[in-house]
Amino acid sequence: MKKVLLLEDDLALGQGICLALKSDGLQIDRFRLLSEARNQRISDYALLILDINLPDGSGLDYLCELRNNHCLVPVILLTANDMETDVVAGLESGADDYITKPFSLAILRARVNAQLRREQKGASSVYQSDPFLFDFDHMVFQKSGLRIELSKTEQKLLHILLDNRGMTVSRAVLVDRIWSDGAEYVDENALSVTMKRLRDKLEDDPSKPTYLKTVYGLGYTWAVK
Repeated sequence: MKKVLLLEDDLALGQGICLALKSDGLQIDRFRLLSEARNQRISDYALLILDINLPDGSGLDYLCELRNNHCLVPVILLTANDMETDVVAGLESGADDYITKPFSLAILRARVNAQLRREQKGASSVYQSDPFLFDFDHMVFQKSGLRIELSKTEQKLLHILLDNRGMTVSRAVLVDRIWSDGAEYVDENALSVTMKRLRDKLEDDPSKPTYLKTVYGLGYTWAVK
C-alpha cells in the first residue's frame, strides 16, 4: 500500500482531501502542524502534499530542507499564494506540482495520481498508446510505427504534458520547466514555436489538434483518449 503525507492545517479541507483520495491502495496520513510532519520517516511515503502557510512554519521552507537533504520524494504544494512568482518559487524550490486555493478536489486527485504514476514508473519512461510509442530513456519516438525526430526542447515539452495528461499545464510552468538552464529571460514565443513544431510532427491535422490541445488563457494539455 502506498502512503501519502498530507500537511494541511485547515480541518475541513484536510478531511475533504482525505475523502477525495480515499482508495484501497492508498493510505493518507494527515497532519496539521509542521512539527508533526518532521517526526515522520519521509522515506516511507510515495508523495507529500504540503500546505505552505502553517501555524508553526512554512511548507515551502520544509520543502527546501527536504531537497537540501537530498530527499527525492515527490511534493505537491497547496497554497493560497497564486501569483506567478509564487508558483515559480515553489517549483524552483523542488516542488513537483503546485496547486492554488481554491481548487477542485477532482483536479487534486488527478494530479496526485499523475505523481504516483511517475513514482511507480521509476527509471522507465515509456508511453504507448495507439498510434504513438514514446521512449524517453532511449529517445525513440514513433507514430504508426514510423520514427519521428524530436529536438531536446520538444522532448521536454512532450514529457511534461504526458506526465500531466488530461490536466492543463500553464504556460508559465512550462517555460520554467523546459528552459531551466539558468537563463534570466525566455521569450514565451519560444513555447508557442516549440508547440507548433511538435504538433506538426505528431498531429494528423496540426491546425485542429487531437492530442496537443490549447486551453485558451491558461496553457496546454495532452488530451486523454
